[in-house]
Amino acid sequence: MEWLAMERWSPYAVGIGIGILSWLAFLLSDKPIGCSTAFARTSGMIEKLFRGQKVKEKPYYQQFAPTIDWEWMVVIGIVVGAFVSSILSGQFSFEWIPPMWQAEAGSHIPARWAVALLGGIIMGFGARWAGGCTSGHGISGTLQLAVSSWLAAVCFFAGGIATAMFIYKVLL
Repeated sequence: MEWLAMERWSPYAVGIGIGILSWLAFLLSDKPIGCSTAFARTSGMIEKLFRGQKVKEKPYYQQFAPTIDWEWMVVIGIVVGAFVSSILSGQFSFEWIPPMWQAEAGSHIPARWAVALLGGIIMGFGARWAGGCTSGHGISGTLQLAVSSWLAAVCFFAGGIATAMFIYKVLL
């Protein structure tokens, strides 16, 4: 069981594991793996705190009811799994600013958090606009050979490479 304590896993082994997990998800629940809808549902739950049942009148929340569902559990599983993995590998630490960011942009914590928040908001809008996130399109959609998911996956990689080059070559 020492493989659970490894600092880095083989991307091939992880890919096979994700493929098997995705296959099992389809087999047992007839649903693809994805998590961006959980964030949309969460926004509905937050809005429901302020507006009550009026949230249910919105067409968007009629399609994506503001409830805790299996995708919400996937998000919780990702957080818990990452935490357990960091503990088992001995890599757990509180790190407000990654070393690479600190070397390139300095140690100003509010600036780092603002950039992370802005990036998260942009990713969230993009995921909802695309009708799914990297796990929904990149794993489950490509597994089903959906053309839209293959196009989305290519755009994820192209956008990620372009953004990284822009940040680390132009801005920093």
